[in-house]
Amino acid sequence: MGETIRLLLADDQALVRGALAALLDLESDLEVVAQVGRGDEVLAAVEATHADVALLDVEMPGLDGLSVARELSLRHPSCRSLIVTTFGRPGYLRRAMEAGASGFVVKDTPAGQLADAVRRVASGLRVVDPALAAESLASGTSPLTQRETEVLRVAQEGGTVTQIAAQEGGTVTQIAARLHLSEGTVRNHLSSAIGKTGARNRSDAAAIAAQQGWL
Repeated sequence: MGETIRLLLADDQALVRGALAALLDLESDLEVVAQVGRGDEVLAAVEATHADVALLDVEMPGLDGLSVARELSLRHPSCRSLIVTTFGRPGYLRRAMEAGASGFVVKDTPAGQLADAVRRVASGLRVVDPALAAESLASGTSPLTQRETEVLRVAQEGGTVTQIAAQEGGTVTQIAARLHLSEGTVRNHLSSAIGKTGARNRSDAAAIAAQQGWL
């Protein structure tokens, strides 16, 4: 591409942002025009800087990177999303592509390859870490239904999944209230999720689902 590609970096670790910015700014055709530490700051920064590519971490405060990619594809399609994350999980890759991200690479990608990935994404191509793509195809899609995923996610977000043994009734009640479901329905979804993940209990099911990138 003849023109300079304008980049936005979104990562909650300042050292990581700084390192990425320093590496990418060494490329004559790349310019880092904004850095943010929260997912919910990305859209405003894109509007202010007219960034061409947003490099997004998956786990950020305010809004996770996958949700940011979805919002960008809907509201600012001219700014393409490249997920750059430590969490190279097949489930995250699949969800990122479904959210509208143009690429998915891990943070230990060599600087030259990362710069090339940015260029390819900016030109309209999709870029995916090849090893992760192969693993994603081998592992298949999440076995969880949307409701089972929501129930496990809410349990995990509330920090209650580790307290179930002592507070089972309260935990189910809290999840049911959050999702506007009956307690019986919540128990059924949790039981089904445990069976599908081969877990020993709800806490284990949430941990397995998170590790696979399904939550």
